[in-house]
Amino acid sequence: MKRVLMLWQLKQTLVFLSLLILAGAVSLTNSKAEETENKTTFEAKRSFEYLNRICRLKSRISGSPGMAAQQKLILDHFKELKAKVQFQSFDAPHPITGNPVRMNNMIVSWNPEAKKRILLACHYDTRPFPDRDRNQPQGLFIGANDGGSGVAFLMELGNVMSTLKVSHGYGVDFVFFDGEELVYRQNDPYFLGSKYFAQQYKNEPPEFEYVYGVLLDMIADRNMGIYMEKNSLKYAPQLTRSIWEAARKTGVREFIPQAKYEIRDDHLPLNEIAGIPTCDIIDFDYPVWHTTRDIPRYCSGASLAKVGTVLIYWLQNLPE
Repeated sequence: MKRVLMLWQLKQTLVFLSLLILAGAVSLTNSKAEETENKTTFEAKRSFEYLNRICRLKSRISGSPGMAAQQKLILDHFKELKAKVQFQSFDAPHPITGNPVRMNNMIVSWNPEAKKRILLACHYDTRPFPDRDRNQPQGLFIGANDGGSGVAFLMELGNVMSTLKVSHGYGVDFVFFDGEELVYRQNDPYFLGSKYFAQQYKNEPPEFEYVYGVLLDMIADRNMGIYMEKNSLKYAPQLTRSIWEAARKTGVREFIPQAKYEIRDDHLPLNEIAGIPTCDIIDFDYPVWHTTRDIPRYCSGASLAKVGTVLIYWLQNLPE
């Protein structure tokens, strides 16, 4: 009887040890899964810290010291993340003096060998003056949302790109357009950087193809509401609807599946000149647009993270 009892106790001990090993394996698996998930999670707090760093540079007009400092900030950030960084440089006449202004589009590439690519873009220059500010139309324009938000967004998205599995093995390029609004007077030309980029893509075709483009502009409003933009629906309807469908599937209600504004923005040269189907993600209901109050106080890292959640899901589930 004693021998039988000892055998039973040994069997129970072995079962217990097996359960402990299994539990440890499950715990390790869950830990690895959580670690992977964290690496592909867009962090609101960190993205807002990037926005503050950008805004501490103050004005970032094309060709200015502030712009040069921002270029170094972007270059250092993405080099540390082991991305390929290129400058696409050209000169444009200053609207007032006519003197050449050195423009620099910045191109950050992930999986640069891929022949099919996704273009994620923003403009990173700021308007010379807050022209819609009733009290200080010649004051200092920081451009937290209008200029800074897209840069902060792509800086944070860069942190997850090494672990993000993009559909179909597509490569991804982040493009920072210069000269979107080097505008002093009503008829001064817009979209200098995106026009140059689009013309180069058309006239000197690269060895790869951009399948889709997404422009990110004014996406940090703390009271965010992003409607479908009419030119995006005109030129890239499937793409546009696929992004709002990604928002529905991820539960981001701030993407409202209705058309509201028709906006002229950097996506037009990409669509009209380069022939790249491109959607503009923009929250145009921003009460301090083009005023001295476009500062981080009126922005939110949570808003950036909601856009990030949508874009990460979309990149992982690209339309055919």
